[in-house]
Amino acid sequence: MCRITEGMVLDVLQTAGCKNTKSCVVLPVATGMALLTSLLYLKQCNPHASKVIWPRIDQATCVKAPQSAGCQLLVVEPHLQGDSLVTNLELVEELIQEHHSEVLCVMTTTSCFAPRTPDKLVQIAELCKKYGVAHLINNAYGIQCSRCMSLINTASLQGRVDLYVQSLDKNFMVPVGGSIVAGFNKDDISSVSKTYPGRGSSTPVTDLFITLLSMGREGLHNLLDQRIKVYVRLKVLLQDLAKRYNERVLDTPKNQISLAFSLTEENLKEGITLTDIGSRLFHRNVTGARVVTCTSSKTINNITIHNFGSHSDRYPTPYITFAAAVGMSEQEAEMLVSKVRSGSGQGIPAAID
Repeated sequence: MCRITEGMVLDVLQTAGCKNTKSCVVLPVATGMALLTSLLYLKQCNPHASKVIWPRIDQATCVKAPQSAGCQLLVVEPHLQGDSLVTNLELVEELIQEHHSEVLCVMTTTSCFAPRTPDKLVQIAELCKKYGVAHLINNAYGIQCSRCMSLINTASLQGRVDLYVQSLDKNFMVPVGGSIVAGFNKDDISSVSKTYPGRGSSTPVTDLFITLLSMGREGLHNLLDQRIKVYVRLKVLLQDLAKRYNERVLDTPKNQISLAFSLTEENLKEGITLTDIGSRLFHRNVTGARVVTCTSSKTINNITIHNFGSHSDRYPTPYITFAAAVGMSEQEAEMLVSKVRSGSGQGIPAAID
């Protein structure tokens, strides 16, 4: 069953846009542990390297995985272009040149919360090929986005990509606890699977096996097409709402999963804070939205990240994020915005009107 499931997953990855993928393995661990397993494999290949160049993405697991592998993170702050946060390619290359023999890999990201956009994978892959540095991609929920998969495919053809990692629950709506490590060399994937110590639960593979058989290729691709329609619809609804309250949907066209809605503190009622909006929406069962104040810091082990959640030390405006994820319907998008718009004491109007 495991081999059949991995065969179906390989077909999914290829038809979703990464046609050059040669092999994959389903691991009974969540995404962070799959990143750790991948890093440990790369350390076996290059035991004297201990530094990971990391274009910043504010997810704690992306800090913990390299640290758990005994690596030092070299953090790359993004550039601000308009509203979008994009990869600082110049600094990535400078760090590769400065620490060349000590660099284990560059760890990039595709799927992320707006206003962060997918890293410039093709250019980074070309740098990795030029300098002989490994390249690990965190593609946590990128299977559902054709742009993310196409970026990985092009990067693998024009430069160097060793492994890319994705979550089962975020892409296939199965319970948390499984992940996929894929790559472009069968020997690499075979070695990654052997790196996993001991045995693990068969539940993630079983869940995925049943889900893929139930959906079929056509059913899965219908869901992926539906997600694109939901994204477009959600963006239009949020733009209409933003005009009503003198706010705006941040312009991040290269992020085709997540949307960010500005929150101007001057527009809030007296006594209302930005975080109040998040808690009010939570009490209306809006659980996926995140309010980012751009003021809070977080220390993860020995690394302090300023303005944690905003992916940048200096993002100019607070915001709230929404996502159009696989499995969501247009009706649910309308219901979401209806709850955000509701003036019954818990939505944005209660904080702004």
